[in-house]
Amino acid sequence: MTVYIDPPTWPGHGRKWSHLISDVSYAELHAFAAAIGCPPRAFDRDHYDVPSYRYADAVAAGAVEVPSREIVRLLLGAGLRRRKNGPA
Repeated sequence: MTVYIDPPTWPGHGRKWSHLISDVSYAELHAFAAAIGCPPRAFDRDHYDVPSYRYADAVAAGAVEVPSREIVRLLLGAGLRRRKNGPA
């Protein structure tokens, strides 16, 4: 089971955000996110948006820290990338 998280550098709603992904399955991602307390509404197409104050919790639970540029590469490699204007 491997999930990945990028640094909380993405601004929105007055805070910074990270992206939490799996390179195996959405089931794995949903299970991990639920275990660390991410609400289902934080899921956006192929990742969870994680606020900066929860970043350390995700890493402590086993999320692997990767640079932001790796997130899309990992999703594409796993066939899990869902684009905004593409098929769901």
